[in-house]
Amino acid sequence: MCGIAGILSRNKVDKIEKRINNMVSCMKYRGPNNQSVKVLNDKTAFGHARLSIIDLDDQSNQPMISNDGNWIIAFNGEIFNFKELKKELKYNFKTNGDTEVILASVQTKSIKWFLEKANGMFAISLYNVKEKKVYLIRDRFSIKPLYYTIQNDNLIYGSEIKCLLNSGLFKPKFNLDAIDEYLGNRMVREPFTFFENIYQVCGGEYLEIDETLNIKIHKYYEIPRQNFDTNYDEKKLIEQTKIRVEKAIKRWTISDVKVGAYLSGGLDSSLTSAVIASTKDKDALHTYTIGFKDNNEFKYSNIVAKKYNINHKNILIDYKQYINKWDELIEYNDAPLAVPNEIPLAIMSTELSKDITVVISGEGADELFGGYGKIYRLPFDYQNHDFKCSFYEALINQYEYVPRKIRDKYLLFGKNYRKYFDEKISKEFINYSNEENIFRFFQEYHIKGLLKRVDMTTMQASVEARPPFLDHELINFVNTKVPYDLKLKWINKNEKLVASKEYANQYSEIRDIPKYILKKVSESYLPQEIIYRKKVGFPVPLSSWLNELLDMANDCLKDAKWLDVKKLNELFEDAKQNTRSGQIIWMFINIEKFRKKYFDREWVY
Repeated sequence: MCGIAGILSRNKVDKIEKRINNMVSCMKYRGPNNQSVKVLNDKTAFGHARLSIIDLDDQSNQPMISNDGNWIIAFNGEIFNFKELKKELKYNFKTNGDTEVILASVQTKSIKWFLEKANGMFAISLYNVKEKKVYLIRDRFSIKPLYYTIQNDNLIYGSEIKCLLNSGLFKPKFNLDAIDEYLGNRMVREPFTFFENIYQVCGGEYLEIDETLNIKIHKYYEIPRQNFDTNYDEKKLIEQTKIRVEKAIKRWTISDVKVGAYLSGGLDSSLTSAVIASTKDKDALHTYTIGFKDNNEFKYSNIVAKKYNINHKNILIDYKQYINKWDELIEYNDAPLAVPNEIPLAIMSTELSKDITVVISGEGADELFGGYGKIYRLPFDYQNHDFKCSFYEALINQYEYVPRKIRDKYLLFGKNYRKYFDEKISKEFINYSNEENIFRFFQEYHIKGLLKRVDMTTMQASVEARPPFLDHELINFVNTKVPYDLKLKWINKNEKLVASKEYANQYSEIRDIPKYILKKVSESYLPQEIIYRKKVGFPVPLSSWLNELLDMANDCLKDAKWLDVKKLNELFEDAKQNTRSGQIIWMFINIEKFRKKYFDREWVY
């Protein structure tokens, strides 16, 4: 895992070598093993910070140049099937890693050929010397970050927004439209960010940017349609799914350094840990869980660790450690923190970095297999009850974190992104059934926030996180071949009938089995008490810290220019009425902490 950086300008860039070096060095933690730059001329420069994972030899350092001298690459990520691709290429290879396979692919085949075949997670910058074009490429599901901006006739891009800011070529502006978006979704959805005119390259797309800085956007991947067959062989599909889940997990553990895993005691992390322990040297496998003294899942993680005799570590943290880490992580994140458990995840990643460099995580399983039963059953509820609104509106009412009525009442600016996404997603929903819309929404939008979280919390500790449930071959199979009824399965017809008179928060995981087929796959590996216990989120006791958070909010928010500060006490009272009271206050604090860190300082030099 690495960090990439680059500049392409229409004019001469003063101090270009200093600027590209500053861009790379500010994210050294993403690539502590090597930092290198290549200045092609006074308009064009590339940088790379390397965390050595595959092919540890210095020959694989980047930026790397193709044999014909026409392509320059800076690459962040892993191509897990690079050895298979290598066999299809006629090229004089000088290294044993995946970076040169990308160069060989684009030199001898094409970018399109590579993207159709590549299995992995990646953010890639390529420069074509003859055409004087930059290509910015992001993997199918946005696992690895990639940001860019065009300002003052300069294209500036990199793995983190601070990388762009450290170019010193422009003054950042706080994006007021992002506040409402963040409070609703815990993130700013692609292609936007918390900075005006700084954008994310969208998952499944690449940008082609010429020397005049004209941008062409190419879409190379679409989420496959769901399967709604009712005539199927359940036993056969369970076995086929098991084979593909195992293959994805094994493929995503390829490494020349030590690999470990998160082990929370939930289904997804338990299954990944069990598969790895069953196929690799289990004595070498390290797993980790973190929690608070009175709020943790150590009991369940210990069950799995004991069953497989894994080297497992339970990590305890307290309120003081949590608060002390908060500000530091905002500086790594270049945005307000998305969810409260980012802080424990970062502390755990720092601890596990003492033992391993690669960690396997379970992101994507819920989105792929229908794990959020209470909201994935909304189409059924919508069919059986009078919601008096569109299905999209019903989804948003359940999904968004800070309710719109609170945002409308207290925010002074910016609802443009709300309007943009309301219109965009409402139009998308017209094309599919409500059952499919739920899956598409979570696979297209929701998962991106989880991936940004896991990237930041691990990379700040120089650890690479890999989510094998987002192996695109696995996703293509599960979406197109596994019927909807085997993802969200009713216990029997009578339970379904009873559920039709209730709402999902009453019957989910009682009258049905969310993520059914993955649970059946897991029966080969895990005990029933792990597989069939009710889903719980990562426990952070914010509500029990509410008084401390309110004191912090009073102090932090009193001068917030984006908020109606005359109504602060009213905001706090409204928040207290919500079941997510602690998280709502926590999110408001995050915005102002972030704003002060990034916009009350000078970046231009």
